Amino acid sequence: MTTATIPASDAPRPLLAGAWMMGAVAAFTSMAVAGRAVSLELDTFEIMGFRSLVGIAIVAAVLTLRGMWSRVDLRNRRLHLTRNIAHFTAQNLWFYAIAAVPLAQVFALEFTSPLWVLVLSPMLLGERLTAARAVAALLGFAGIMLVAQPGAAPLTWGLGSAAAAAVGFALTYIFTKKLTAVTQTACILWWMTVTQAVLGLCFAAIDGDIALPSAQAMPWIALIGAAGLTAHFCIASALRVAPATVVMPFDFLRLPVIAVVGLILYDEPVGPMVIAGAALILCGNSLNLRAAAQKPGGDGG
Repeated sequence: MTTATIPASDAPRPLLAGAWMMGAVAAFTSMAVAGRAVSLELDTFEIMGFRSLVGIAIVAAVLTLRGMWSRVDLRNRRLHLTRNIAHFTAQNLWFYAIAAVPLAQVFALEFTSPLWVLVLSPMLLGERLTAARAVAALLGFAGIMLVAQPGAAPLTWGLGSAAAAAVGFALTYIFTKKLTAVTQTACILWWMTVTQAVLGLCFAAIDGDIALPSAQAMPWIALIGAAGLTAHFCIASALRVAPATVVMPFDFLRLPVIAVVGLILYDEPVGPMVIAGAALILCGNSLNLRAAAQKPGGDGG
C-alpha cells in the first residue's frame, strides 16, 4: 500500500503554529493587564468605546494598504448586529471581571466558551450533540462548580460576570461561524469595530459624562485595541498552518501564564479548587478536540 505524500506547503507545521499561538497568549495576557490598569479611571463602556476607536484605525489602515475595501458591504446587517451585540456584551462583562476577581479565575471560566458552543450549537446551528460532546460539556460545568465554589465561597458579581462572558463569547463564535459562510473576514472585523465603538460610546454617555482617558491611560487603551486584534490574527494564522487539534492546546497555556502574572503583579494566589476546576475544563475541551479529530471530515488531518 502506498501512502500519498502531503506537499510541503500543505503539511501541518506545528512549530510555526505554536509560535503564532505564543503570540496570541502574549496578546490576551497583555490585554488583561491593560484592562485592569485602565479600569481604575474608565468604566467598561468607555474602555470598549475607546478600544474600538483604536480598532477602527487599525482595520481601516489594513483595508486601505491592502486594497480590501471592496470586501466591506452592508449585506447580512442583522447577523452582523446580532454577533456584535453578543461580543460587545461578553467583552464588557470580561473587562468588569478582570478588575473584580483574580485573573486565573476569569481565564478558567472563559475556557468554558467552547463547551457552551457544544450546548448551544444544536439549537442555533442544527449540529448534533454527540455522547463525547455531552461528556465534554459535563466535565466543563463540573469545573465551573469547582472554580466558583457555590456554597463554600460567596458568589460575587465578578465571578458571575466571568461566567456570563463565556456564554457571550460562545454566542459570538456561533454567529461568526454563520457569518464566515456568507461574508469576508475583513467585513466582519470592520463592522465589529464600528458597531462596538458606537455601542460603547453611546452607553458611556447615558449618564451624561464620558470620561476621556488620561495621558497615562492612553498607552493602555492603545495596547487593548492592538492586542485584541493581534490575538485573533495570531489564532487565525496558526489555524492556517496546523489543525485545531494541534493549535488549541497551545491556547490552554493562557491559564498558567495568567496565573503567574496574577501572582507576580497582583499577589493573587491560585487555590487548589481553581487548579482542579481548570483541569476539568481543559479536559473537557481536550475531549471535544479529540472527538472532532476522529470525525470524518474533521480538522485532525
